[in-house]
Amino acid sequence: MLCPGSVQDLFEVALYCKQTPELMLHSRCCLNQEGTIVGLDLQNCSLKDPGPNFPQAHTAVIIDLQANPLKDDLANTFRGFTQLQTLILPQDVSCPGGINAWNTVTFYTKNQTCQGQRNFCNSTGDQEMCPENGSCVPDGPGLLECVCADGFHGYKCMRQGSFSLLMFFGILGSTTLSISILLWGTQRRKAKTS
Repeated sequence: MLCPGSVQDLFEVALYCKQTPELMLHSRCCLNQEGTIVGLDLQNCSLKDPGPNFPQAHTAVIIDLQANPLKDDLANTFRGFTQLQTLILPQDVSCPGGINAWNTVTFYTKNQTCQGQRNFCNSTGDQEMCPENGSCVPDGPGLLECVCADGFHGYKCMRQGSFSLLMFFGILGSTTLSISILLWGTQRRKAKTS
């Protein structure tokens, strides 16, 4: 994916992959039978950030990023990583979402491990987090998203029914046509006088 080479046998991703017979190691990835990434070993790849292709690994359960000069703010890097349960980071990089986004954060000499991603929708205690016609959905470590219920859309899910594409494009088209005719007429008059 981002770093050539293979997974080290004694490290977490390799151990996780070898525990389950249905999983296989391919380069630095642990894949299931469908070829979906469930583990990713990017340790010691000189990464300052995981890069633009990193969201392709959103199905990963375990990711190892230790021994990389990562920047500290990784909060939005893990948006959509709802299945992530183990994240190994350099010692000086905070777990995304903070300590409260994980069940256990363990500090070692050269790295730290963030384990057991918490569901922020259940742990905040704020019932008014999402609007009345919406529901909370986890969106990665320390992240959540409010999704409108079926039949609702718009700001705070307050509009009922479906979004009327015909009306939207009808108004947009007629406005554009009216302005175009107005501008054409005014430019035409200027062209006749000169």
